[in-house]
Amino acid sequence: MHEKIIPNPTLNNKKLMKIFLHTGCGSENKSNIEGFNNDNWKEIRFDINESVKPDIVGTLTDMKLVETASVDAVYSSHNIEHIYPHQVSTALREFYRVLKEDGMTFIICPDIQRVCEVVAQDKLVEPLYDSPTGPISPIDILYGHRRSIAQGNEYMAHKGGFTYSVLNGVLYGAGFKSRIGGKKGNWNLWIVAFKQKKSHEEMKKIVLPFMPNAKFT
Repeated sequence: MHEKIIPNPTLNNKKLMKIFLHTGCGSENKSNIEGFNNDNWKEIRFDINESVKPDIVGTLTDMKLVETASVDAVYSSHNIEHIYPHQVSTALREFYRVLKEDGMTFIICPDIQRVCEVVAQDKLVEPLYDSPTGPISPIDILYGHRRSIAQGNEYMAHKGGFTYSVLNGVLYGAGFKSRIGGKKGNWNLWIVAFKQKKSHEEMKKIVLPFMPNAKFT
């Protein structure tokens, strides 16, 4: 099944295209993802929700339909907070497994430390920013988007959260030898983790096309 989805694509009949697995893709595709939205990358959309018509249906903790060492990158934006804390190490080991030896994992998730600073000011339900789905408050970031959940989309519930040091630590524990990251906007964290050992400068050079405006920690 997986071989049919990834038929060893080529670019200009000379260069192999790279493949990225878009986990928890929802209705999004690569056209909205900076760095991946070009002809150098082939996207494989992966989601638990069949209604968004992913290429592969599965969960972060059970990616058996994705072959070992079959993708160049895993892109995970705002879905790792949708699993329980005790499941995170399993999910990251799955990310590690499906990556080629020189592969990398991109993770973006809420910055719980920053959000909790606002909660400590007694602003749990006050809007922080507007999104395409409406105003987002700290309570939505902590527990999941209330409106979507109320409408029956229980996949939107949040079951865990991360500070930068915690996310960096669990990636290290999953076997990723090099990691670089920081803040993305006011409310998000990002980390890119590599299977191979790389210098800080090597990582910055690789990451900048994907995260041109991100702040490095």
